Amino acid sequence: MARPIFVLDLEATCWEDRGHYTVDATEIIEIGCVMATPAGEVLDEFGTFVRPVNDPVLSEFCTRLTSITQQDVDQAPVYQDAMRLLDDWVSHRGGIWGSWGNYDFREFASMEQRYPSHCEFQKKLHVNLKKSWRQTTRHSRTGLRSALAFHGLAFEGTHHRGIDDARNVARLLPFIDYHKILAGVGALQSDNS
Repeated sequence: MARPIFVLDLEATCWEDRGHYTVDATEIIEIGCVMATPAGEVLDEFGTFVRPVNDPVLSEFCTRLTSITQQDVDQAPVYQDAMRLLDDWVSHRGGIWGSWGNYDFREFASMEQRYPSHCEFQKKLHVNLKKSWRQTTRHSRTGLRSALAFHGLAFEGTHHRGIDDARNVARLLPFIDYHKILAGVGALQSDNS
């Protein structure tokens, strides 16, 4: 039996008026994760807001984009505590973790450099599910909404909310060749070693 996939989506601080910025300038404000089978069945869910430390006040743009409010993050744990909650939820369950693209992996790596949590979750191997989906379908439009529409599915929930995005990525798992997922596991970890 195939191991579960932890489908994770992060939301981070963002600004409309700062031009181009990288993951090194942003901080995670939401962690959404579902544990799903390769057939897309969601077995369990985890979600938490995260209080940013360096830029603690969310921009109006960020709130408009994500629907995450200042009150949501003010009452949330900081990154290291949020990662402990994620570790507690995963609680030694096997499996890999995947995200729609490489952004989430890079955001985690940057946060770990700035605010080390020594999280066990990040020791799991990562896979870029968007790349596996694109290799399976040969479809060039790889936005999450476009991928869902390609299979006749409508986006469910609020776009740019970690838990809702994670749930929707899990809905795409049945349309991704599992061998392509396995072939992509650990690619970013290998690039960083």
